[in-house]
Amino acid sequence: MIDAQMFWEQVKTNLNGKNSKNQLLKHWFEPTSILSIENRQHTKCFRIGVPTDLHKFWITQNLLDRICSEISAIYNNPFEVEFVVTGEPYESHLDTGDHQPDLFESAAKKIQQNHRVMAPSPITANLKPSDNQQNRDVLNPDYTFSTFVVGRNNEFAHAASYSIAENPGTENYNPLFICGPTGMGKTHLLNAVGNQIRAAQPQLRIMYVSAERFLNECIQSIRRHEMDKFRKQYRDRCEILLMDDIQILGRGEAVQEEFFHTLNDFLEKGRQVVVASDRMPKDIKGLEDRIRTRLEWGLIADIQMPDIETRVAILRYKAERKALRLSHDIINYIARISKRSIRELEGNLNKVKMFSELQGLDINLDLVKRVLATHDDTSTITADEIQKLCAQHFNVRVPDLRSKGRTKPLVVARQVAMYLVKKHLDKSLVDIGRTFGGRDHTTVMNALRRVEFLQAKDADLKRDIEDIELRIHNITGL
Repeated sequence: MIDAQMFWEQVKTNLNGKNSKNQLLKHWFEPTSILSIENRQHTKCFRIGVPTDLHKFWITQNLLDRICSEISAIYNNPFEVEFVVTGEPYESHLDTGDHQPDLFESAAKKIQQNHRVMAPSPITANLKPSDNQQNRDVLNPDYTFSTFVVGRNNEFAHAASYSIAENPGTENYNPLFICGPTGMGKTHLLNAVGNQIRAAQPQLRIMYVSAERFLNECIQSIRRHEMDKFRKQYRDRCEILLMDDIQILGRGEAVQEEFFHTLNDFLEKGRQVVVASDRMPKDIKGLEDRIRTRLEWGLIADIQMPDIETRVAILRYKAERKALRLSHDIINYIARISKRSIRELEGNLNKVKMFSELQGLDINLDLVKRVLATHDDTSTITADEIQKLCAQHFNVRVPDLRSKGRTKPLVVARQVAMYLVKKHLDKSLVDIGRTFGGRDHTTVMNALRRVEFLQAKDADLKRDIEDIELRIHNITGL
């Protein structure tokens, strides 16, 4: 039994001890408290109370990885972190002599004044929006073809998706495999296909589901001896199957068996299947060859990182929808520094909008540069970003890369991340060791040698590294 208060005090003590001179940390993190530790399916959930919306926003944007890392150091099992706005008054721990921008302090005061009493508003730290959908047949009404900005990076994927939506079940386009890095619009296209079909043929039953949900439901059905019910749900009760993040299916053989027969059933009956993944079928580790060939049998449409012209077009569209009047210089500036994903692009726009409203100031280029100062790096990538790319590729968590965990998948992911940090950043072995949880330089040196040695012998590992380096290239443009 975990004593919640003692646990959280230990987390705060450890984090503050490593950042004793960080005034920003004291200001935003010190007012947090732990509300409860709840048992959830396969995990524990740490529910953390924060006094204001701005605290929640700042912590999730800047501090979440470090919080998870400190929790991992104490609690070694799977967990979730959830932030809940309590609306309680708080005492600022900010030293006015520090260099904290007035922008953030003023914004914090305004939100605190406007939200003294509010209902709890939780967000779960490690879940994607698609994973929060409780019903299978739930489509985002905002994700349509009319709201999808087409550019050179995605025009083929858009055209293929639209063609399928107009005529689902077309043999040459079934299944449609949409592939691209995280945040490029794959989920938007999946929903757009579903929304278009529903508008034209409302009698067709559409199932939109994440691969992780399919996996979890399959495992539960096996345990409960309810596979007949599971098969009927997926094979007999829908005509259109839309599945997101299909790379997750590489985790389990039993699940792949069911997906293979489900896919075959749809194809034999001429029912449309559209799936999305962050990598090509051939690059999904653990995926059976018979599934890979079925996925490659149809049409593969990839989405690349948007070029500057497409990012500008997306920003103009998003700004219009938010009733923001932005100058050409502002649009170009935000587009220029937001190269990692469309989500980052919209996130930066939202951040500018929020701070403008909180400050009561017009949006001008100087304000935008102040708000997005930490993003203004157009040609480099950080060690944290490389760690995130490796964690996504190898299906591990970023805090685990910095932990003392020694499982084989985690060790491989950590060593590859060290190798790529050394290759793409001007960092010493000591600096890299600090980035990975305080390891010494000899550990880093051994990891680099190990990766270089294995690349020559292991074709799969070499392909993994090439895939991650392609994403680094997409971010830096170098």
